[in-house]
Amino acid sequence: MTNNAAVEQPVRERMPAAERRELILGHASEVFGRRGYAGTTTEQIAQAAGISQPYVVRMFGTKEKLFVEVIERALGKLTVAFREVLRQHSTGEIPSDELGARLGQAYVDLIEDRGILMSLMQGFIQGHDPVIGERARAGFLEIYRLLRDEAHFPADEVRSFLADGMLINTLLAIGLPDNFEGDEAATELMTLSFGAKLDTVLCAATDRPPGDRG
Repeated sequence: MTNNAAVEQPVRERMPAAERRELILGHASEVFGRRGYAGTTTEQIAQAAGISQPYVVRMFGTKEKLFVEVIERALGKLTVAFREVLRQHSTGEIPSDELGARLGQAYVDLIEDRGILMSLMQGFIQGHDPVIGERARAGFLEIYRLLRDEAHFPADEVRSFLADGMLINTLLAIGLPDNFEGDEAATELMTLSFGAKLDTVLCAATDRPPGDRG
């Protein structure tokens, strides 16, 4: 059993507050993404981060507040990734006819930290919650406006882009990469959805090295 009190002390002494916060949010993102909001406790997050549960509560307050920060973190990483693509487009590094594909690739790249996309999905599921739902809706519209107003996509293209993103989230949520067992239809759907990242997704699901499909 991990001695959380023993681990917590060097974490607090040696790590700046911002890094401590990011460490906990990273683990919280993964746990919330895997177990859902209702199925997650601050104790489970503390265990994943190797610290005590009271320390998590002191830093974030309630589980709800922690989850909202997890959503904020995920949205922040997503917008940073998109704006980097838009920056490259503005400097001519990415031609206009490749912009949509590169933005899509930036979204798929986030799969390597599966907790980011899955915690967003869990946030959308909690749409009925007055606090979490409000932030999830606002975040979804932030992404919509970014694609419409900064990438200058027509509204119907933004809708299609968001629909593709939600399909990717759904495939991860139902565990298809982890449980498809060579099914031809599943492989076809995942190839269309993940593109060149499919091998990375499957390897992450099975702990195999890239290029080894077994």
